[in-house]
Amino acid sequence: MIRTLIWHEHRHEKSNKLVASLYPKGMDGALADALKQDKDFQVSQARLDDDAEHGLSQKRLDETDVLLWWGHVAHGEVKDEIVERVAKRVYEGMGLIVLHSGHFSKIFKRLMGTPCALKWREAGENERVWILNRNHPIAEGLPEQIFIEHEEMYGEPFSIPEPDETVMISWFEGGEVFRSGVTYTRGAGKVFYFRPGHEAYPTYYNKEVLQVIRNATRWAYNPGPAWKGIHDAPNVPHDKAPVPLEVKGPRLHADGEEGFR
Repeated sequence: MIRTLIWHEHRHEKSNKLVASLYPKGMDGALADALKQDKDFQVSQARLDDDAEHGLSQKRLDETDVLLWWGHVAHGEVKDEIVERVAKRVYEGMGLIVLHSGHFSKIFKRLMGTPCALKWREAGENERVWILNRNHPIAEGLPEQIFIEHEEMYGEPFSIPEPDETVMISWFEGGEVFRSGVTYTRGAGKVFYFRPGHEAYPTYYNKEVLQVIRNATRWAYNPGPAWKGIHDAPNVPHDKAPVPLEVKGPRLHADGEEGFR
């Protein structure tokens, strides 16, 4: 069972009648309903205003295998210490699926180390998501392209690091293209960015979009134990080295002393 947590800022649903009518349970609710239909997933939800920790306590993250993240208008309200907490869990092996406008989220920019900027236009254009590698686990069961009748345009250049893999690329009615499905590895964690999901359109009812998200959640799942030691930088004394040795020169640090960070 893949313990899946869907995080959503849940702001547009409270302030915009169109979004509220499209997603009466919230966008996260639509995603949760879709994932709960699959026996592989144990699904829960968290929202920005749930509590002082945005529903992302250390205990809850420790009990999460894959985290889905959607944010837009409230990126700046996510506390930096929570961002670092999530990043730490990704490095330890928790999977992360970043959706649509989450490209500007603090957590995605933290893990990418780049501006993650792009061109955009809100005009209800056709989007064709082309599958570049049909043998990739994220593309399982999908046709060669996903057609979305109305979507917000995202266009290149997309200022992200070179992906480990570009699984999907989108073409829009206005002529732009965009790397819409890209993967990364950060420590022991897998990260997938997936572009579709503008709140003004019913994208999260599209069966093929939902199939991508299910596939990506399975792909990002790491069944191994959390790599807790990935953040440590231990000072190994000379007499504890795998091959015994003698100290031959001056030292700045005493045995066991922590290094500088």
